[in-house]
Amino acid sequence: MTLAETATGTKLAWITGASSGIGRAVALKLADQGWRVAVSARSVEKLEALAAERPGFIHAYPLDITDGQALRDAVQDIELSIGPIDLALFSAGGYVRESARGFDADKLAELFNLNVAGTGHALQAVMAPMIARRRGHVAVIASVAGYIGLPGGGIYGATKSALITLCEALRPQLEREGVVLQVINPGFVDTPMTKTNDFPMPFLIREDEAAEAILKGLDSKRFEIVFPWKMKVAMKLLAAMPYAFSLAVTRRMLRKEG
Repeated sequence: MTLAETATGTKLAWITGASSGIGRAVALKLADQGWRVAVSARSVEKLEALAAERPGFIHAYPLDITDGQALRDAVQDIELSIGPIDLALFSAGGYVRESARGFDADKLAELFNLNVAGTGHALQAVMAPMIARRRGHVAVIASVAGYIGLPGGGIYGATKSALITLCEALRPQLEREGVVLQVINPGFVDTPMTKTNDFPMPFLIREDEAAEAILKGLDSKRFEIVFPWKMKVAMKLLAAMPYAFSLAVTRRMLRKEG
C-alpha cells in the first residue's frame, strides 16, 4: 500500500527541518494525503505559518535538533498529544563551503554537530519507541555530496557521508526490530539553502519535485532514495572511478582564489 492509501486520518509523521525547503514541501504533501504531521524547526513563526496552511493536519513543535533533551521531550509530547509516530523524516541540517586557504576547523565541528549529531539525537528519540512497538518508518536526508569529496564541499559532504554510513549500519539492525530505515540522497534542489550557491547547479529541480520523489521512494521501502536520476548516474560514476581519474575530474572544478 502507498502512503496515500494508508493515510486515514490516523497516520502520524514527524518532520524536522520543516520550516522551509524539502521538509516543508513533504509536510504539505503528506497533509494533503490525509496524514497528521508534526513539524519541527527552530523558527516558531515559520512553523506556525505552515500549520496555518493545513489546520488540523499540521502541528508545530519548535525545537533545535542539537538539543538532545528537547528532541526526546518533543517526541514524548507528540506521542502523548497526537499519537504514535509512524513516519519520521529528518530533514534539518546546514551547509557551508570551505577552501584550503581559509579552512576553519570550528566550522567543521559546528556542521558535524548540526548535521550528524543533531540527526543522531533525532534517531535516538524515535528509535526506542518504534523498536518497542516493533513498527515504524524512518528516513534520513543526506546528499549525493556524500558519495565523493568535491572542491569546496568537503565539510558538507563529510557530514552527509557520515549520515549515509550511519544509516547503512543501522538498516539491518532496525529491520530485525520491525522498523524501516531509508536514506535520501538528493542532488541540487531549489531551496533557500542552495540559493546561496554562486556556481552552476546541474540538474536542479524544484522543491515539489523533490517531495514527489521522496514520497514515491518512501512507498518503495528500498534503502536509498536518490534523485534526480541524471545526478545519481553522474555522481555514482565519479565515485566509482579510480582516484587518478576522479581527481582529474574534480581538479577541473577548482575556482581561482584571490
